[in-house]
Amino acid sequence: MKRIAIVYFSQTGSTKSMAQAIAQGAQQLDAEVKLYPIVGTDIIEGRFKNEAVFDELANMDAIIFGSPTYMGGPAAQFKAFADASSESWSNQLWHNKLAAGFTTGGSPCGEVQSTIESFYILATQHSMLWVGVDAPEGTASKMFNRLNSSLGAIGMVDEKGLLDDIDIKTAKRLGERVAELIH
Repeated sequence: MKRIAIVYFSQTGSTKSMAQAIAQGAQQLDAEVKLYPIVGTDIIEGRFKNEAVFDELANMDAIIFGSPTYMGGPAAQFKAFADASSESWSNQLWHNKLAAGFTTGGSPCGEVQSTIESFYILATQHSMLWVGVDAPEGTASKMFNRLNSSLGAIGMVDEKGLLDDIDIKTAKRLGERVAELIH
């Protein structure tokens, strides 16, 4: 069985919606997906403290990272998790696992790409193998990957805080792609 973890922080629910869409996409290809929302009680004195999560992540085939973009990068809650992953790094527990990332933001710019890039850097520091969004039609299609990110899935919320259906479709495809690449 393919085992995929999605570690994410969500303040308003839009990032959670993206995580759920990614999970649905992966589950369509018979992957077992576990969602790991980062919650306030996991952060003690600014540091993510949940050893059970790290123990489970060591046994996954892929880890997908997610956070809303705040001030050009991932939320502090996600960064607390990333910083706490240093023990996994020092023991190379995520070596050769697949990795991917997703984010949400309130504008098509807002440096949302920087959040995905921070996930990419985290993954490569852990010796993971990065999976991006495959979009062979590029910007020719407005029905998929409308924000045209190849590094990861990006969702843009509207004035009501809702995600566009196309962003959800792109998130599902990222989940499918990660599941497809697990051998």
